[in-house]
Amino acid sequence: MIKSLTKGLTKEEKSWMLYDWANQGYVMIVMTVIFVLYFQYAATTAFGGGEEAAARATSIWGFTNTAATVIVGLLAPILGTLSGYKGIKKLLFVFLAWVGIIGTLALAIVPQQWWFMLLLVFVIASIGFNGGNKIYDAFLVDVCKKENMNRVSTLGFGFAYIGGAIPFILSMPFVVLVEMGRINMSLVTAYRISFWIAGIWWIVFSIPMFKNVKQTIGIEMEPHFIRKSFAHIWATFLDIAGLQGLKFTRASLLGAYKNRKNRPPNPQKHILVFLIAFFLYSDGLGSIIRLAVSYGEAIGLSPIMLMAVLLVTQFVAFPCAIIYGKMAERIGAKNMIYFGIGTYCVVCAIALAMNPARDIRFLTAMFWALAMLVGTAQGGIQALSRSYFGRIIPKEKSNEYFGFYNVFGRFASVLGTTFYGIVSFATGQPHYGIAIIVVLFVAAAVIFRYVPDDRTLATDSGLS
Repeated sequence: MIKSLTKGLTKEEKSWMLYDWANQGYVMIVMTVIFVLYFQYAATTAFGGGEEAAARATSIWGFTNTAATVIVGLLAPILGTLSGYKGIKKLLFVFLAWVGIIGTLALAIVPQQWWFMLLLVFVIASIGFNGGNKIYDAFLVDVCKKENMNRVSTLGFGFAYIGGAIPFILSMPFVVLVEMGRINMSLVTAYRISFWIAGIWWIVFSIPMFKNVKQTIGIEMEPHFIRKSFAHIWATFLDIAGLQGLKFTRASLLGAYKNRKNRPPNPQKHILVFLIAFFLYSDGLGSIIRLAVSYGEAIGLSPIMLMAVLLVTQFVAFPCAIIYGKMAERIGAKNMIYFGIGTYCVVCAIALAMNPARDIRFLTAMFWALAMLVGTAQGGIQALSRSYFGRIIPKEKSNEYFGFYNVFGRFASVLGTTFYGIVSFATGQPHYGIAIIVVLFVAAAVIFRYVPDDRTLATDSGLS
């Protein structure tokens, strides 16, 4: 099956895809499930136990995710510009990957009662993971042609779900058997073993990417390149905004405002519109991913049930991500992204009906339903967003443009997680916080109408 799916791909394309497989153990074990349970357990215990302590831990987790997202979002354009220089891109990628790996392994060392230190190490690991993934995304234009991007990107996301499921399966027996009292081990030790599994998995399957993928697009090194990289960031922003030549001075800004009606049409308007829509639906999507376990615990689901649901979701997501890629070849990536946004609107509608006061059997069934729906759309919408963006940007500026893509992508979940934390803390009703996420998806759908159909990109010279 794997051979048939990857038939015709180059060694570089396969190695690039395998990194999606490599780091998904971190996504499942640290970002989504087991570390979330570990932190909830450690922080709730440190705060004295009980519902009030659990609600406080949930809010702190939401705010920490927001802080990590802001830091990575601010770094993204800097990393994008620096990685545009020949010889720098691969070095930055490898460095950040190791920051993520070491941070993941360090979670197994921090004492459980030091909940603040656990969060600090988590933020460091998140910077490594997300920063490395920013550069990894930009490598897509180095390893494959535009017409092959949808296939390679969706296959990468599809295999990533299996790559996340396997280390998670390896970790689950320790946690589940301790919860059931079948093995003589503390729950904290079981959690820590899972962090070791995630880190080692990441190391082993990153080797092909480290070895085989090379930077092919970039600019030559120049004196004072770090200082000049900030000028490139400003220039790229102006390109996207259609304000080429604008200087960050009072006279220049005032002149641009007065002459705004006489400015020529922005040739990059389609990129700007896409990035705004991408930010909105990515914020909703990222919030759902980051808050799923915390939300499930808040409505009364057991840790074992949550792990089972999220594991099954991985196996649903694997074929669905690939199906999204196949369907994009027929009806276009834009239409499939639209379909994914609609799916997430349904997910939010289900979540809004999940009042914690309702029967636990109803809540369990609804959580399974929304998890399966998330699985059908999650990988596909992310993969097609990445490949769609890769097709509409100038190839020679791909690193700088992907820097801004990741600003919008990495800042995603700031709105959702922040409002969720505020609302759940203020009302004690976590499902009320889902309302803002519905608004994000609806707004994204409205704006996304104005991006070009990717099926016309090959013939539209203005977008090539």
